[in-house]
Amino acid sequence: MLFYLLFWMSLFLLITNGERGFYGNHYGEWNDSQLQPTIQKLMKGYNRYLRPNFNQGPVEIGMSLDIASIDAISEINMDYTATIFLRQRWQDSRLIFPGNESLSLDGRLVSLLWIPDTFIPDSKRSFLHDVTVENRLIRIFSNGTVLYALRITATIACNMDLTKYPMDRQECTLQLESWGYNLQDVVFYWTRGNDSVKGLDTLRLAQYSVESYYTTVSEAVYETGFYPKLVLHFSLRRNVLFFILETYVPSTLLVVLSWVSFWISQSSVPARTCIGVTTVLTMTTLMMGARTSLPNANCFIKAIDVYLGICFTFIFGALLEYACAHFCTMQHQTIVDVQRELLKEFEESNGTSHLANSTSPKKMQTEKSTQQEMPEQSVTCEGNEATDEKKQKGCGLSSVKQMSRRAASMMNVENPNNIDRHARTFFPMVFLLVNIFYWLYYLLF
Repeated sequence: MLFYLLFWMSLFLLITNGERGFYGNHYGEWNDSQLQPTIQKLMKGYNRYLRPNFNQGPVEIGMSLDIASIDAISEINMDYTATIFLRQRWQDSRLIFPGNESLSLDGRLVSLLWIPDTFIPDSKRSFLHDVTVENRLIRIFSNGTVLYALRITATIACNMDLTKYPMDRQECTLQLESWGYNLQDVVFYWTRGNDSVKGLDTLRLAQYSVESYYTTVSEAVYETGFYPKLVLHFSLRRNVLFFILETYVPSTLLVVLSWVSFWISQSSVPARTCIGVTTVLTMTTLMMGARTSLPNANCFIKAIDVYLGICFTFIFGALLEYACAHFCTMQHQTIVDVQRELLKEFEESNGTSHLANSTSPKKMQTEKSTQQEMPEQSVTCEGNEATDEKKQKGCGLSSVKQMSRRAASMMNVENPNNIDRHARTFFPMVFLLVNIFYWLYYLLF
């Protein structure tokens, strides 16, 4: 009986000690036997919940960055995704040990030490790489300096101004702040100024190129107090060559294609109409394709929208030009036909009147006298006090008809072919001037 009791007690103690060791390793509670002798001495009496220099002044924490890559820059979400190596240095007097060597510890021992609560305020999503282990580095120097490095991928917000898209220049930032420790507890600084940031000079992006960058030190003001803040500013300029080949050149060629109709005869209605409608529809498709990669709801007009609108206006204007030219041609043809008919009737009536004049000369004289009296009556129609209201209305209608005929004669084009002849020069010259003004404005201002 005693033998069974001892057996079950030993088994119970073995299971409880195994569970304690397993969970202790998982949560970072290490035993003295698992640490080196030097670390044992350092960890003896060390409280990781209290910052260094507690009640003796703020802890100075130096920062440095390596930008490994900027994976994506989204104009729709107005953010960018970057992979960075963040290195933090501070001095902890509790970790001073004799000698000139440094101790490189396993990243899982970070739970034994006090570390800053640094975070990225503009981050939307971020994660710490953990293949094959968590990408952390802990190194302790003999003077108590602690180096803590980690590899982070974060999606960070960047407010973009797309009014000059695709000739825009964006200013983005990467901010580092302390979450819980204010300026009385922690002070941030860049270890080497602008040289604290590496990787941006050699970075290669698909649509952008890094123009410049600089670092600043400031403070974040919240309701709970003032907190340390480090900011990396970098400017990105978009490579416009892709958009020139993708959008600007095709739209310009469509405008030139719409001018081909000026050299086609106005009698070729299907050819000129087909060119005008085809170019308008193609330009509409090009405008819709250029807007797919941009935010749908934007309160500003982009530079590419302005250029596409200009091209669409010229293409639509070429189509309207043919409509006006065709209308003037038809009107001119109608007037010519009417004149021919009137001339034919006049010649026929002139021949009959010649016969009538030879038989009755007295009747011809009476007709001439009546024709001479008619305009005098029409002139004195308004000034004669004896005329009645019907005659006044008749005079008003005649004056309106005369004005409408004069306006129609002014709108009439003597030679409709001159419209195409002038359009061949007018459209290219105006389009060239608009292009010069467009590119000077968006490239220089």
